[in-house]
This record gives sequence, C-alpha cells and structure tokens, in this order.
Amino acid sequence: MSLLLQPEPRARWERRYRYLRDERGARPISAALSTFCLMIAWCFLRLESPRWQRLLSRHSQAFSHLYRRRSTLGDPLRYLLQAVWLLLVRPSPGPGHAGSGPVRRWLHARKDRRENAAPTASAAPRHLRLLVDRVRDRAASLPETTWLLSAMGVVIGLMMLLVITQPFTLEAQALFALLLWLLALALRRQGGRFATLALIVLSLTVSCRYLWWRYTSTLNWDDGMDMTFGLLLLGAETYSWLVLVLGYFQTLWPLERQPAPLPKDSRRWPSVDLMIPTYNESLEVVRPTVLAALGIDWPKDKLNIYLLDDGKRPAFRDFADEAGIGYITRDDNRHAKAGNLNHALTLTQGEYVAIFDCDHLPQRSFLQLTMGWFLKEPELALVQTPHHFFSPDPFERNLDRFRRMPNEGTLFYGLVQDGNDLWDAAFFCGSCAVLKRSAIEAIGGFAVETVTEDAHTSLRLHRRGFTSAYLRIPQAAGLATESVSAHIGQRIRWARGMVQIFRLDNPLFGPGLRLSQRLCYFNAMLHFLAGVPRLIFLTAPLAFLLLHAYIIYAPALMLLAFVVPHMLHSGLTNSHLQGRYRHSFWSEVYDTVLAWYIALPTTVALLNPRKGKFNVTAKGGLVDRQYFDWEISRPYLLLVLLNALGVVAALWRLNYGPADEVLTVLVSLVWVLYNLVILGGAIAVAAEARQVRHNHRVQVTLPAAVQLEGGYAYPCTLLDYAEGGLGIRLTASGLVKSGDTVTLLLRRGSQEHAFQARVINLNGERAGLALEEMSLDQHIAYIQCTFARADTWTQWRDSLPTDRPMKSMLDVIRLGALGYRRLFHHAPPAVRGPVQWLGSFVPRRPRQGF
Repeated sequence: MSLLLQPEPRARWERRYRYLRDERGARPISAALSTFCLMIAWCFLRLESPRWQRLLSRHSQAFSHLYRRRSTLGDPLRYLLQAVWLLLVRPSPGPGHAGSGPVRRWLHARKDRRENAAPTASAAPRHLRLLVDRVRDRAASLPETTWLLSAMGVVIGLMMLLVITQPFTLEAQALFALLLWLLALALRRQGGRFATLALIVLSLTVSCRYLWWRYTSTLNWDDGMDMTFGLLLLGAETYSWLVLVLGYFQTLWPLERQPAPLPKDSRRWPSVDLMIPTYNESLEVVRPTVLAALGIDWPKDKLNIYLLDDGKRPAFRDFADEAGIGYITRDDNRHAKAGNLNHALTLTQGEYVAIFDCDHLPQRSFLQLTMGWFLKEPELALVQTPHHFFSPDPFERNLDRFRRMPNEGTLFYGLVQDGNDLWDAAFFCGSCAVLKRSAIEAIGGFAVETVTEDAHTSLRLHRRGFTSAYLRIPQAAGLATESVSAHIGQRIRWARGMVQIFRLDNPLFGPGLRLSQRLCYFNAMLHFLAGVPRLIFLTAPLAFLLLHAYIIYAPALMLLAFVVPHMLHSGLTNSHLQGRYRHSFWSEVYDTVLAWYIALPTTVALLNPRKGKFNVTAKGGLVDRQYFDWEISRPYLLLVLLNALGVVAALWRLNYGPADEVLTVLVSLVWVLYNLVILGGAIAVAAEARQVRHNHRVQVTLPAAVQLEGGYAYPCTLLDYAEGGLGIRLTASGLVKSGDTVTLLLRRGSQEHAFQARVINLNGERAGLALEEMSLDQHIAYIQCTFARADTWTQWRDSLPTDRPMKSMLDVIRLGALGYRRLFHHAPPAVRGPVQWLGSFVPRRPRQGF
C-alpha cells in the first residue's frame, strides 16, 4: 500500500483539512473526527487511487441527510450503516457502469433470472427490489465525504479493538508502548484540537489495553486472599478508568461561549429578581454583596433585590430597609436554602431570578453579560457563571499557593462546565446564576429532596427539555472556606447530595435526557464516589508487602510494561487538556485529603439516600493562630504508619525474601513511597496557617490619586483593597506622613469618587490607608470602584501559569517533605525530644573558613 500522496491529491487533502478547520464553529466534533480520520487514511489508504478521488469529488451526495447539520451521538451508527450499504450496494452513476458493488451485481443477476423465469413466480422479491431501489435512490443524494469518514471511523475502531485485545510478548508490549509514547510526545508539541483528539485516542488505546490485560491475565482465582484483594484493586482501577473516559468526553471540546448582545432599547429588557439567601452569616459578610448588587447596570425599575433571611434577624431587616431592598423571611426553615428560595418565588414576580450566595459580590456587568442568551434562545432556563474567590482556600493558604497555581475549583469552573456546555449539560451551582422563573415553576420549584438542590434542579430542567448555558467569565467573587475542617464539611455535603441524586433521580434512567447529558451528569456524580477507590490505592501495595497477597498476578516486568504507559499517557493527555486549570499530581493531594471523609457518607447515601441534612458552609471566620489539626489529620497519620510498615516490610523482604520476588518488592516499594509523598501533602494541608483579617485584601494594579488636606493632589497606583482599607504606591517617598488624613480618588467608568482615609503605615513609596466611616452612598460607590469592577477577576484568571508535569511532580515531592516537617514541628515534646537528640549525632557541614 502506498503511504504517500502524489502532489495533486495532497493539495486536495490540504484544502479539505482547511475546510474542516473553518467548519469548527458549526460542527466541532465532526470536524475533529474528520481531521483524525484523514490522518489515518493518509497513512494507510491509497487516497491517490481513482476510486477514492471519485468519492471525494462527490462527497456532498453520499450523506446528504447527515451533511452540515449538528452532530448527535447516534450519527456513528448512521454512518456505519450507510457506509456498509455503500460498500456492498454502491449505486452506479449510469447505465452500463462497471463499478457496481458485489451485492449490486448479485441483484442484477437475480433480476435477470427472475425476468427469464416463469410468470407464476412470487411477487415478494419484486417488493424487495422496489424497497432496495427506493433506498438506493435516496442514497444517491448522500455526501460521500461523510461516508468516507464514517468508514474510516469504523476502520479505526476495529483497529483499536484489535490493538486493545491482541496479546503481546513482553518485548512486543514494550516496543508498542515506546512507539505510542514517542508519537504522543510529538503530538503534544502541536497546537489545535487535532493534537488533543489524537492524544485522547492514544491514551484510551493504552488505558483500555491495560484494563483488558488486568481483567484477562492478572487475577488468581485459585487463592481466596489473592482473589479478594485483587478484585478490590481491579474495582478501584475500573472506577478510575471510567472517570478517565467520561472526563475525556466531558472536556473533549470546551464550547467557550461568548455573551450574546441585548437589544439596544432597554425597554425590551426583562425584569429580574436578584435573591441573596442567608441563614447564620454575619452582616459584615452580607453587606458588601448587597451593596455590590445595588450597583448592577440594569434599569432600576426592572431590577428588584431581595435579602432572604432564614435567620430572622432584626439587624438584617434594618439594613435591608436602609439599603432600600426587599426583605423576606418565613416561619420555618424547611428544606434549607431550596425552601428559602421557593418561599421567595411565591412573593416575587420578576421574569428571571438571579441568585447569589451571601458572600458572592456580583460585578456591575453581570446581568448585561448573561441576559442576552435568554432573549436569543427561548428554551434557555439557566445561565451559570464561575464561582470565583478573592480569599485563599485552605489548600492555598496553608501551602502558600494563593494566585500561584490553580485552586481546587478551577478545573470544574474553568474546563469541565465549559465542556458540559457543548453537550447542553452545564448545571446550576447554587450561586452566580440566572434562571427563568417560568422554567422553575414548570418543574415545581427548586428541588428539595437532596442536599444539593442546585444540581438536582438543573437535572430536572434538562429532563423537561429546557437548555442551559455556561459563560466562563467570572462575574462575581466570594469568600472561600477558612479551615480544612470547614472545607471538608462542604465537600461532604456535596458528595452526599450528588450520591442522593444518583439514587433518587438517576440521570442514566428516566425520560427527557440525551445520552450526552446522561453521561455528563453521571460523571459529575461518579466523581464524588472517589473516597473508597482512593483509600484502596493508598493501601493496596500493603496487601503484598504485609500479607503476601498477589493483588496483580503477573510478572513485575509485564506489569511495568502495561501500567507505566497507562499512567504516562493519561498524565500527559490530562496535562494537555487541563494544564491551565489543574497542575499534574495535585489532584492526588486533593482527593487524598477528602477520601477518608467522603467514603462513609457516600456509602451511606448509596444505601439510604434520604439520610443526611443540609449544612451551611461557614464563611468570614478567622484563624487567629497557627496550629496542627490533629483531629482532621488522624486518618492520614494512620495511613502513614501503615505505609511506613510497608517500607520496613519491603526492606526486610529485599534482604531475606525469595530472590524471584525482588523486582515485585521493588515495584511495591516505589508505590508505597509515592503514597507516603501524597500523604505528606495531606498532612501539610492540616497545618493551619493564621488568618487574622476579617476583610481580605485583593491585589490589583489600578490608577488612582491622593489629595492632601492642603489641596495638593498626587497620582498613585492602587495596589490592593479590602472592605476597610487600601494599599497604594506613590510616585515618590515623603509625599504623605503617617497619620495624615487624605482623600483617595477612584474612577468608575467616567465618574470619579472621593473617599476619606487616614495613612496608617509607610514603607518608602508604599502607604497603607484606613478608610474613614462612609455613608451608604459612599459605601456603594466604593464597592463599585473595587470589588464590583468588571475586569478584576478576569485578570486573575488569565495570570495563572500553565502546567509543567515534571515541575509539578517535584513540587508535590517537596510538599510531602514539608508535611512531615510540619508534623515533627507540631509533635508533642515527648516525641520531638528523642528525635532531636538522635538528630544531634548526624554530622553537619563545617562553616566556611574551617
């Protein structure tokens, strides 16, 4: 077979590739699949032959019923059936054409025999011929390029299936893995969607081959202990493989939706009720959110703001009256947040409902960026925007990673939701969203059966045929959880709620959802079942080292030949897909911190989905001292001790165990050491750093000015701001003195606002200002000039570095070492003293000049 194209055909394929690339906006999945199929065809098919060129020249005729329309998941089957039919019963372009397929020639011969037969022959074959003729006539108008691509897809699928199931010797498997790895490295250097799709195909090929090998060749059915531990590990690996495959599907092609324009005439804009539910949060947390909402750019007669106070506090009622917003409370707290919102729906009338958690400050542009899609798509029921946080979460604060790398939620709000949007499966996240009132009323209000009312509500909307949209443009910012325990408590609620939905309203079953939506919801719920599999991975090598159970019944070299490519390809592909949103190996730390605590609640929810209640996530608290959370870290310490025993057992068996098990022991030892590194990272997170600010400072670089009491004004740069103060940099030192009262001038669009402040500290050209008491109007203006600016959080998002896998691996190793240092630092004196005494015997490098 020829592997190269002649010059003229090559030009045709290059033109075809450019066409597919230009069609990305209309048919992204088909264009990407076509590009990949063309690459395979380029390598393995004689595309310069007359027959292939003839098919190319008539590509718009072979698949007209599928040509230039939105792709669906049923299209591959349609392509397959049409391709098989065209290959076997290819209609001839005219009488006497010699290119008919074998079935076509057989039908012609049968027709000749029938015509020469006796007139008493049955009429059934004639009906069959008429049916075939009708199908053939319809197929004459189908585009042949789509047939070509579907045929290539079938060929590729069959080749993958053959590669996945084909048994190799150790040498052949190693060579196969090396070739695919070199190809993946070459593809990683290429940009564009084609390289991404090709990397996904390579990763799935290697991972599916590994799982096939595990199921068919690595279980010892003759030993009860081997079989038990082996099946547990295989179950965890199957779960991880399923999450990997569904994750690729979700993030295959992020939609990157842009805002839709609103009508120029604001009188045509709809009315919006903006609701801020609260229960036990302090007024200091809620006040900035209300003041930011008051400055949203929307006609005042079409925007109504409501404070939904389930705490029934007089101070909140007084503040709502002072701010001129609605105040809604109720007699009971049934169904928590969902019940609060449902009660408010009965007392309000706006066409749309915008919802913000009480610590999420909306930007002034929020409604103008989100509402256009509702007017463009009548069936749209939800527009969700990201949850962004201007305070560090416990991982970022305790590990000093704030704004230096993506946080835990960046992957979901930066990539996963954007990928869901392609499949019309972006779901409600409880805040920073707008919903159509009529759609919510059509499903009976916000869902109250589970503790994650947001995702359950969007699932019901999708079941009723409504659509959703996701705008990956931060339009609000809030407070992250302050402590590891609060963070874990929040995730426990999410995990329990998603598993409750999985049991009570399983997206895989029931009416109203497309297959793509079912898979996206299923993966979202499957993600929260990671607790038990993670614990299995953290303890699996101990079954061999401590109990001598062969959890993988295969030679160590063969295991390495299969598992190393699987890990490398999945890591490389995820880095290519997620590099801007999550760095390599960090998900291991996140999952390990949560694993122990979500394992039991999710298991209980699987067995009894109605057990559990809504808990409010604490925000705005303080951590007034450094301390080590021994209560939270107790399961990590237990796992560290078990893996340390595994290290001791491995070293003993290397010296005294059977010689033929040395390589298996070494592989298990590396696994245990890796677990110890990840557990060290979890321990590092448990060492709480201080957080003594009620008001978190937001770092920016904005122009401003300072006016002195004498009337002189100097330009300056605003470096950071908080609810009660700011940091500035003057053009020269000595322009102000500590204790001076100054007027800070800030701009909001074309308007300039003045705020009285006092200089409280100086450091050269830098000065710290404390704001004087402000009136309500001044406070609203200050929030609008700072927290509610339309560009602040977008700049934060775009400033994060991309992933470098080797650097990330070294960072995680250093993090593990940091965890053990912190553990030693906070250990009781009875433990720390003997260790320090033993450490005093360790030789040290002499000082310079020795």
